[in-house]
Amino acid sequence: MIENWYCLSKTMAERAAWEYTEKNGLDLVTVCPSVVVGPLLQPTASASSLFLIYAIKGGPEPMKNSLWNVVDVRDVADALLLAYETPVASGRYLCAPHPISTRDLVDLLEGMHPNYGYQKKPLEETLHDAVECYREAGLLDELAGRTFNLPPLFDFTGKTGTQTSETGVHHLTWSLDCRCSRSKL
Repeated sequence: MIENWYCLSKTMAERAAWEYTEKNGLDLVTVCPSVVVGPLLQPTASASSLFLIYAIKGGPEPMKNSLWNVVDVRDVADALLLAYETPVASGRYLCAPHPISTRDLVDLLEGMHPNYGYQKKPLEETLHDAVECYREAGLLDELAGRTFNLPPLFDFTGKTGTQTSETGVHHLTWSLDCRCSRSKL
């Protein structure tokens, strides 16, 4: 089922343009940018800007750790001018100079703008506070003398939900869900 009508409409419009030029003997040059970000001329956010804002601030839904190709809006303008001003230009030009995964993009943004993103506590502080909380609640005392089994979610014995590498080491496949879905944390 198609859910991204914006991308579909762009693809269909370009196909229609190519069909029209073939039927009418015209030349066509297209510049196809990927995720366009940069300064805005209008006071409202574009789809690509909303993507970047979501990556910075998080939201209710997790982001898949996909590969994105990011381009500066000013580079798109330069590419359009170059295509227009170059008489031998022909065909289709992709404008996608910066491939980056969602995880790397979020890490880069958090490093550049830490006040907008999720503020992580040091792991040592998290572990200390958790153990102290368990101790104060008596949860650690309840386990004395008992066999404790891992909940199925954390069972890395190879029965389910894990991947085994060639060396026999079990790896949990991580996604970016916990990093970008900050409102769920």
